[in-house]
Amino acid sequence: MSEHPPVIVHPPTPSGGRRVTVHGQIVGLAHGRGDVAEFLRRAGVADPAHPVSLDDPRLIEWRGGSLDDWPMPPA
Repeated sequence: MSEHPPVIVHPPTPSGGRRVTVHGQIVGLAHGRGDVAEFLRRAGVADPAHPVSLDDPRLIEWRGGSLDDWPMPPA
């Protein structure tokens, strides 16, 4: 049985954001890469001296799109 990475970025919500969980705990609703990086810093997964690679599949699982998929919310 394979384990999931500690960070999951979930599919986009109707508002355009993507829920981010770290070790199963919701840490926020991201609206871009910068939000994901900040949530990881706040959760202790990353620090400014050693930034993480947001495309590292051992760390982050991107569901419902890649790190480049940030749909605009409906008008």
